[in-house]
Amino acid sequence: MPPAPALFAAEENVIVGNVALYGATGGEAYIRGIAGERFAVRNSGASAVVEGVGDHGCEYMTGGRVVVLGPTGRNFAAGMSGGIAYVLDRDRTFADRCNLELVALEAPHPDDLEELATLLRRHAALTASPVAARLLSDWPSSTASFVKVMPVDYRRALREAQAASEAGPDASAAHLARVACG
Repeated sequence: MPPAPALFAAEENVIVGNVALYGATGGEAYIRGIAGERFAVRNSGASAVVEGVGDHGCEYMTGGRVVVLGPTGRNFAAGMSGGIAYVLDRDRTFADRCNLELVALEAPHPDDLEELATLLRRHAALTASPVAARLLSDWPSSTASFVKVMPVDYRRALREAQAASEAGPDASAAHLARVACG
């Protein structure tokens, strides 16, 4: 976040440069402001909240969680095969900037909204973000403006793993053996 005496609105300015969180494998990042291009490229495990991103955000992402509370550049989620992103899309134009080749856009599930609220509360607490504070102050209304970016194959793999788990340990082991053998 910008230093306390800064006179500009962080959510309207680039605070973190290009390729921040490139190849991140874990940890958390809460950024009060906008990130440059290629934010969270090849992220495989980090959780992050940011107030906007440049072009190619979450490109080739394979894991983790990313929350974007502001504008996105073009080609968001290109090659994204895992992890989940939540994007604030008040004007419903995000789909035009998202690469939909491997992902689907959907409304967040109630479990997603719980995770999202937790990340926003942490972002607000750590950065004093007025953006997060506004969203949380009217949380029921705010939830309607978020879109979930979900890799299609990742969703399928999660469903298959859930079904195998519900079928019992023998079915789960059989499923893992089929996956391992191709």
